[in-house]
Amino acid sequence: MAIDKKTVEYVAHLARIELQPIELERLSLQLDDIIGFIDKLSCLDAEQIKSASHILPVCNVLRDDEPHICLTPEKALENAPSKKGNFFSVPKIIE
Repeated sequence: MAIDKKTVEYVAHLARIELQPIELERLSLQLDDIIGFIDKLSCLDAEQIKSASHILPVCNVLRDDEPHICLTPEKALENAPSKKGNFFSVPKIIE
């Protein structure tokens, strides 16, 4: 499948993007190269290759969940623009 200027112009119109003629030319060439590369990949025989969700081993990088000293309500609310008792006060958004 080839990407020409007319196709790029049509998609840009749908996306409400204004492209200058030089941008239109460059983008159509780049997209055509990308589609060409994908076409090459589709010709490969990948029957013997195991599928993977990620190319690198995935491990949990989060720290252990250990209890520690929390903020006091006064400390947490000291810079709040509006508060009511020990709670943040926000405008009502549901009618």
